[in-house]
Amino acid sequence: MKRKDFLKITSGFALSLVSRGWAGEGSSLLLDGPGSSSGAPKKGFLGESRRLGDLEVSPIGLGCLPMVGYYGGKYDKQEMIALIRRAFDKGVTFFDTAEVYGPYTSEEWVGEALAPVRDQVRIGTKFGFGVEEGRPSSLNSRPDHIRRAVEGSLRRLRTDHIDLLYQHRVDPDVPMEEVAGTVKELMREGKVLHFGLSEAGARSIRKAHAVCPVSAVQSEYAIWWREAETKIFPTLEELGIGFVPYCPLGRAFLAGAGRTAVFKSGTAAPLCPGLLRKPSDSTCRWLFLSGNGRNAGA
Repeated sequence: MKRKDFLKITSGFALSLVSRGWAGEGSSLLLDGPGSSSGAPKKGFLGESRRLGDLEVSPIGLGCLPMVGYYGGKYDKQEMIALIRRAFDKGVTFFDTAEVYGPYTSEEWVGEALAPVRDQVRIGTKFGFGVEEGRPSSLNSRPDHIRRAVEGSLRRLRTDHIDLLYQHRVDPDVPMEEVAGTVKELMREGKVLHFGLSEAGARSIRKAHAVCPVSAVQSEYAIWWREAETKIFPTLEELGIGFVPYCPLGRAFLAGAGRTAVFKSGTAAPLCPGLLRKPSDSTCRWLFLSGNGRNAGA
């Protein structure tokens, strides 16, 4: 099967995984209710949390890319907003999006969904593609672009700060020191709280961290794709940087997705032939225990 076809087949199930609840439908995984006014994120699954540098998040986050049909399919705005809020009710405090998802649509939906509980969640978004210039497939991490991207993200997310701002992809035309320096300025201005990199190599991570502390690095990581263990884990361990694995359930394949997956209106449950009630026990155990207290899955 071609990779593109595989992604289309499995993305629908990945979308609705959070809405079912990993511990079984109807069960409560929260210690602190959504009504908390402490300003700190409530504890998530099993009362646990993870630290990405100084940033505290739930051990599982919700990645909001498939919601805009990036892997195929078309999803209703109100259903996606309901899904995000359902994830929060189930203990998710960490939500991942980017300006290029849509473009813009994912950030807009995340912002609307989380506005009522903004002080209890942590939002990560990304810059690095030429969305503002009408070239969303081209890399662009020039300082002026980063600032425009951040202003747009703040507006769409309905917030005055971004908890975790990632460079989406390393831009070979812009020195990493310039990128990190620009983010550091944004942090001084209070518009960004933490700096992250996505799919960056060890050398880029070191260059960035030397200028502005990197809280997290995001890369694809699953039982069947473990390149990060040898490529960047030693560097992250040395520098005390958190790791955010995306697609840790193998783009839903390791969760038991069948040949088709459809987001069903109202039930927020996928229709997958042979679908397991919950992800495989071994996959979930690996996901939680491999983090060593510093990883969060999105």
